[in-house]
Amino acid sequence: MTGRMFNLSKRSHERKASLPFILPMTSERQTGSVRSMWSGCYTKRYTRVALCAVAGLALYAFFRSLDGVAEVEEFIEDAVESHLFPPLYTEYHQRELQLPQHNPDLTYPEGREGKYLWTPNHVHASGWGNAMQELLLNSFLAYNSGRSYVFDNYTWNRDGSDYTSYNGRLIPSRIPLSALIQGPAAGGPFPRGDKAPRSVAKEYWDLVCPHPTIVSSDEITYAVDPEASAQTLMDKWVEKLTSMEDRCIEIDKKSGQMFSIWVFGSTRILDIWPTFSKSPIVTEFRWAPLIERAVNVNRHVFSPLTGLEPYLPSWFTRTDDPYAPLSGLLVLHIRRGDFEDHCMHLADWGSRWNGFNSFPELPDKFEPLRGEGGNASEAMKQLYMRRCFPSIQQIVQRVEEVRQTKVARGLRNIYIMTNGAKLWVNDLKTALRDTGHFKTVTSSRDLRLNWEQKYVAQSVDMLIGQRAQVLIGNGFSSLTSNIVMLRMANNNIPPDSNRLW
Repeated sequence: MTGRMFNLSKRSHERKASLPFILPMTSERQTGSVRSMWSGCYTKRYTRVALCAVAGLALYAFFRSLDGVAEVEEFIEDAVESHLFPPLYTEYHQRELQLPQHNPDLTYPEGREGKYLWTPNHVHASGWGNAMQELLLNSFLAYNSGRSYVFDNYTWNRDGSDYTSYNGRLIPSRIPLSALIQGPAAGGPFPRGDKAPRSVAKEYWDLVCPHPTIVSSDEITYAVDPEASAQTLMDKWVEKLTSMEDRCIEIDKKSGQMFSIWVFGSTRILDIWPTFSKSPIVTEFRWAPLIERAVNVNRHVFSPLTGLEPYLPSWFTRTDDPYAPLSGLLVLHIRRGDFEDHCMHLADWGSRWNGFNSFPELPDKFEPLRGEGGNASEAMKQLYMRRCFPSIQQIVQRVEEVRQTKVARGLRNIYIMTNGAKLWVNDLKTALRDTGHFKTVTSSRDLRLNWEQKYVAQSVDMLIGQRAQVLIGNGFSSLTSNIVMLRMANNNIPPDSNRLW
């Protein structure tokens, strides 16, 4: 690469933790040589040797399966218990700053002559589901307008502190995107032939855009219908941004989000799906290696491997795809804790499901009578609680209903994504086991995560949910809607496998 790479490290006093666990990769050349070797060994002698080897592997697999946690024990090299404080992900931040696009000498549409979009009004002190959906749509806007998207940390607290107290425990105030996701929205490359400028970190923006043009989101929000769809908002924003010659555009931090929770929380989001789903923002989206590794290492917990699968080469078993649906896996997303009060509030307002939980192709619908605030009837409250905060009995009943459907044939393992209390989760697991229909019933609490993974565990759950044969999610949850969105973008996953309480 020509030109000089600016050292941004000294500017990143807030960006602080350790390298992700990255699986070794096998090149196509290596894989091809292995195939060639096997293809030349079809003699009786080698066939007998191969059969003996397979038999030996079968015996090894059987005895190894008696101690399924061995692999995890080897992996937990950096256990949570060995640290007093949460991770700061310092090296993740440093690696973000070293992205090749952080070079002012690059030619247009990047470098010092490129155009950029920075959205400091993004959500903070909010769940990852809310942050992720906004992040992806904001980066899609930058892509459509021919500008580099300026990405930021997943931020809980903006006061500059390293840690924040949440529910009586410390959490990182900021987590770098590279500990959560990969892809164009987080500075990854666009597909070959796509000339769009790559996303850049905020520190690089500070270097190349010292005097940005400030634009209030109110300019668009107040100029369109209050019920404008996501596509209408996108079109208006693209028109605005492409009409401006200003290189560096910053959305006023004090103005509202360009795509509000009212857009994501309704069917107004759906008309953008045909273009959004085909954009590199979605098609090139991946979870961070830290997340993929956690799912891979814990797979025996929620979707046990069978037979020789763990011990044959990946090119033979084809289990190396970290996004392939897992046959037999039913994933349940069950919110507890303060979600009970939230569900009652939703009933009072007659709220509908989140937009991406309302695709017309999905089998489950929810069209309640809209309330006027604080006046839900008792029957309406019970309806919302069943769909939003189901009891153990209602969960078991719903699982049985879904199990009877064609798309659910062969389900044998249940994984429960939940923030529920330990005793409650144990009672639920017992009730599901007692149905006699499932070989394993596990939950988020059963995963073995290392120090860094512990604080991005929601994303680990999301990838597991993304890979389910069948998902039963919470229609009012942005976490569920992000999973459904990613599943709908996968042509190998039938829409009717996405179910809701």
